[in-house]
Amino acid sequence: MNPLMTRHPGLDQVFAALDRDGEEVRIVGGAVRDWLIGRGVRADIDLATTAEPKEVVRRVKAAGLKAVPTGIEHGTVTVIAEGEPFEVTSLREDVETDGRRAKVMFGRDWARDAARRDFTMNALYMRRDGEVVDLVGGAADAKAGHVRFIGDADQRIREDYLRILRLFRFHAAYGSGPLDEPALAAAVRNKEGLASLSRERVRAELIKLLVAPRAAETIHEMEAAGLLAPVLGGTGEVATFARLAAIEAALGLKPDPVRRLGALAVRGLEDAIRLKTDLRLSNAEALRLEDLVGPAATPGMCEKGQRAALYRFGRTKYEDRALIAFARAGAPLDDEGWRALLDQPNRWTPPVFPLNAGAFFARGLPPGPELGAALRRAEELWIERGFPNEPLALVEIARDAMEGGV
Repeated sequence: MNPLMTRHPGLDQVFAALDRDGEEVRIVGGAVRDWLIGRGVRADIDLATTAEPKEVVRRVKAAGLKAVPTGIEHGTVTVIAEGEPFEVTSLREDVETDGRRAKVMFGRDWARDAARRDFTMNALYMRRDGEVVDLVGGAADAKAGHVRFIGDADQRIREDYLRILRLFRFHAAYGSGPLDEPALAAAVRNKEGLASLSRERVRAELIKLLVAPRAAETIHEMEAAGLLAPVLGGTGEVATFARLAAIEAALGLKPDPVRRLGALAVRGLEDAIRLKTDLRLSNAEALRLEDLVGPAATPGMCEKGQRAALYRFGRTKYEDRALIAFARAGAPLDDEGWRALLDQPNRWTPPVFPLNAGAFFARGLPPGPELGAALRRAEELWIERGFPNEPLALVEIARDAMEGGV
């Protein structure tokens, strides 16, 4: 019995439609690798088939399933079974490549299909009965944590220069020990090819790399090889990145790619602005990087000061700035002051400012610029006085704000 079918009930229907009458389908890539090394069953399942795309579509529709031609020019059809998508790609060979994209020819040779993939651990197949088919030594490499290119490393990279970044990303996620020497040497030789890649593809790989289990040491290896600066468009704070990763682990925090990118590459507003363009970041990601620039709450602040910072910044900005400041401070991971600072959002929830325009209308202040200024002064007084909510205290704040006192 195929061990992946229990998690994916629609998988058996896909096999029933495609794995017969002279055609074969196999699960391929990450799902097989992850199951083989004990990482469980992945949420996404990719399949490879000897059937050409048009035949895949015909068979899928005949079986009452839905076929979506998501990448049919490259042989990929997304099959929907039991409400779940499965990417089914016809066996193929790369006929011509330019380091960014490839022209392909469909075929029926499993060995040739395996040979065109990037790393040995990604060229594993699983038949319907659960048998693993390994044509390139990927099973042993996956179990050993050895991220190794299939065949000639230079050739694999020149087919798609993104494989330089994928080398480091997979090493950070699955590697054990040092990087594969031939792979690293080929990456260095071909690093100029990184400039030809779309920035969207670079961003996608970098975001995954930044949160991988061995991201800190892998980023250090990238810098040592001269491959970090071409990706970031400048030098990186590798030590700060490593410290942040250690702090997140010590505090039980989930690794956050944007915060980690900020620790690695943002020291000023100009860095955040540049990265938005260089990595084609979303507006939300770019804004968050910009928010990292500025003063942070520190353990030297009193409780009142920390709460004022939390109110003004909001939780995300407060935590991002504090974590990166902690990383740059070099304090011990168990430092009580920093831990108390970072626990502040769990101990106290910022209240809503209780005064509005009506409080000032009642005191005779008409709508206009003076009203806005009075509200701003009142909010600052409210923060300064410890966020009171008692009616008398609020009356005093409104009065003092009207008089212009802060």
